[in-house]
Amino acid sequence: MRSLLTGTALGGVLGALAVGFAAMAWPQGQDTRPPEDPRVATYQQIELFAEIFARAQRDYVVPIDEREAMESAINGMLTSLDPHSSYMNPEDFRSLQVQTSGEYGGLGIEVTMEDGFVKVISPIDDTPAQRAGIQPGDYITAINGKPIMGQTLNDAVKEMRGEKGTEIEITILREGVDPFPVKLVRDVVQQKSVTWKKEPGDIAYIRVSTFNERTGTLLEDAVQAISREIGPKPAGIVLDLRNNGGGLLDEAVKVSDFFLAGGEVVSTQGRRPIDVERRNATKAEVFKGVPLVVLINGGSASASEIVAGALQDRGRALVVGTTSFGKGSVQSVIPLGAERGAIRLTTARYYTPAGRSIQALGIEPDIMITQVRLTEEELARIQRFSEADLPHALANESGAERSKLRMPDEQPPEGYEGEDFQLERAMQLVKEGKAAVSRLAMQADKAG
Repeated sequence: MRSLLTGTALGGVLGALAVGFAAMAWPQGQDTRPPEDPRVATYQQIELFAEIFARAQRDYVVPIDEREAMESAINGMLTSLDPHSSYMNPEDFRSLQVQTSGEYGGLGIEVTMEDGFVKVISPIDDTPAQRAGIQPGDYITAINGKPIMGQTLNDAVKEMRGEKGTEIEITILREGVDPFPVKLVRDVVQQKSVTWKKEPGDIAYIRVSTFNERTGTLLEDAVQAISREIGPKPAGIVLDLRNNGGGLLDEAVKVSDFFLAGGEVVSTQGRRPIDVERRNATKAEVFKGVPLVVLINGGSASASEIVAGALQDRGRALVVGTTSFGKGSVQSVIPLGAERGAIRLTTARYYTPAGRSIQALGIEPDIMITQVRLTEEELARIQRFSEADLPHALANESGAERSKLRMPDEQPPEGYEGEDFQLERAMQLVKEGKAAVSRLAMQADKAG
């Protein structure tokens, strides 16, 4: 009701303004009136909203939940700006805080909303969703038989979360396949965001699955373990960021900092030219001079693109795989008070050390290697899923568009029976010493 009263009060002000304008005499023959103040148009729209809300309160066929209606209106305004801005009521805000802490009950998927359905950006490693075979680009159209259409993303996420051991059925729509149900058992999603293992030839394989509050600390633990088991000079490192849907900006900077000797990691630019912030590497580089390959794919988004872009631009790593998702914007979570929740608002774009905005473009690998073998016909049929495909996605400010799909530099040979072709090739590149070649050197070699 407070919002309605505010709108009504504004209506009184607008009425007075309108009378004042009408009473003024203007010269005949030509329109010499000053341009309309845009604030007047805004107040008129607020008055319109208040009138519509009052009519819905009074005349809708059943009584409406006024609080829920207002939350939906606020969220509708924010989600119309871009795919990543939204309103969170107090419960949703608490859920976000739990998620970024690295442990919660649920299925373990990074999602967005598209065309009224929940769309999977990537499943999280070792979670019910990943074990059930949920894939990036899948649509979730129903939960426990109830269609998602009409729900907000926050509502759908809330339904999918729950206590460990409870069952849930989701309906999956996947390209080229009839919709099918998937039954899952919720689990405690302990996002152990960093894992590592020793590969043959003293190569360290490091997997970063997400960027939560524990990622930097866990990477430090992994670095110490590698130093103990392999030594201060591994033969090479493969940093796997595939299907990493992103997370916290600060943690992306921390991860990059491990592999850079000072210098810029990322810069952010807000609306105003003075709203520029530069994040630099500040710690000593670990495993200096050790060949480094970074693996990415279409499920690598946001914070993982910051890391890949920094290491690529600075010539520290060879980036291998397929073009990343292309989320080059930064969201700030702005608390509104204990009983009012928070808003997640896109407040800046980020840029790689070379000044590149990857918004809607993605990070293009130095060597494009696909996980499965594709013919030209199959490539033409692939429905690409990226930031640029999301409703209301920010365009790249340079006017550039995402590169068209092309045949990869490498793909599995016919009859390939291995488990992970991209990883196998990354290991070979390290062993061959090619991972030590910078992106700029490779481009110069290709041009020559």
